[in-house]
Amino acid sequence: MYDFANSGYTTVVITAVFNAYFVAVVAGNAPWATFAWTATLAVSYALIIVTAPALGAYADARAAKKRLLFVTTAGCVVFTAALATIGRGDVALAMVLIIASNFFFGSGENLVAAFLPEIARGRAIGRVSGWGWSLGYFGGLVALGASLAYVDRAQAQGDTATEFVPVTMLITAGIFALASLPTFVFLRERATPSAAPGGAARAAFARLRDTLAHARRHTDLWRFLVCVVFYQAGIQTVVALAAVYASEVMGFTTRDTILLILVVNVTAAVGAFFFGHVQDRLGHVRAIVFTLVGWIVTVLIAWQTTSVAMFWVAANLVGVCLGSSQSAGRALVGYLSPPARTAEFFGLWGLAVKLSSILGPITYGIVTWVSSGDHRLAMLVTGTYFVIGIAIIAGLNVARGRAAAVNPEV
Repeated sequence: MYDFANSGYTTVVITAVFNAYFVAVVAGNAPWATFAWTATLAVSYALIIVTAPALGAYADARAAKKRLLFVTTAGCVVFTAALATIGRGDVALAMVLIIASNFFFGSGENLVAAFLPEIARGRAIGRVSGWGWSLGYFGGLVALGASLAYVDRAQAQGDTATEFVPVTMLITAGIFALASLPTFVFLRERATPSAAPGGAARAAFARLRDTLAHARRHTDLWRFLVCVVFYQAGIQTVVALAAVYASEVMGFTTRDTILLILVVNVTAAVGAFFFGHVQDRLGHVRAIVFTLVGWIVTVLIAWQTTSVAMFWVAANLVGVCLGSSQSAGRALVGYLSPPARTAEFFGLWGLAVKLSSILGPITYGIVTWVSSGDHRLAMLVTGTYFVIGIAIIAGLNVARGRAAAVNPEV
């Protein structure tokens, strides 16, 4: 249910509605508008990178995952609702609110993922993770659908973007708050504190230092985290710039792009749900390699096609690969993490994903800049990140990594 609750934020605010509103209305389509948006996201991801490991270590030391999750949820809801105050020219305030809301969203994403090993046994982690990702995409559909229903009504009445976009922020914040309630009512914190009162912060950093010092005992987990940085760079690029590619290369209208996002959410939900079961049977490494090959095929289709029909095929493949790879990656981190340090290592996982969120889109932007706007070349370059991911994960030994995780001395 938490995956369902928080997905509306990324779908409506980051991907479909507020990003375009920021560039076109808030910043008035200034030459620097798109850069300002990407820089704002980069700052929020950088803050998560800096704080995620220590926050995870603190959560483990004090058995405080649920309490911290409540704080991050409240923060994201409040700052998302505050975006309703943004109008034409409010660039600085909009940037501050996006940085804050996205920081709380990303931090909460890491914390809720750390509950996975507590609520699913080893061989079922992939399946349960798949359920969560699948339901999450439907949550994004609900928030986007509710927002678009309001937008259609508002536009029919002659309202402008400055009048209806702020309301979609309130809708998104309200759905997040309401749908997250089952998590805080029913989910139990099963971990036990391991730090004395008053010494939690010191203990958290001590645990983090100990993890880094004993990195050799978790060689396979660290190898996978490096793999995550690269293949997620490809994924984050496609997610962040698919709408731009559709518009600039394929000539999609705004309505076409919105429909594209809706369809991708559906296929991603299906992919996450069914591939969770497949992952438990195939094995973690084979499952992830399978999805990365799918990403490579998808990028090649998008790169070479001039047919709208084939681009829709690529879009549906994006959905299937997106749900499958995200679910599989989260499950493998949970499988390779020491039981007493799940929040800590999921904090490192979040760090890797956020680093990729900076690396991938910046690479795409540099290629389009150097090539005078060649989005096809930029998409092809993006595919190399999936190739690198396959090369890295090929040397991962899951059995050895699991043994290191369950060793009580680790």
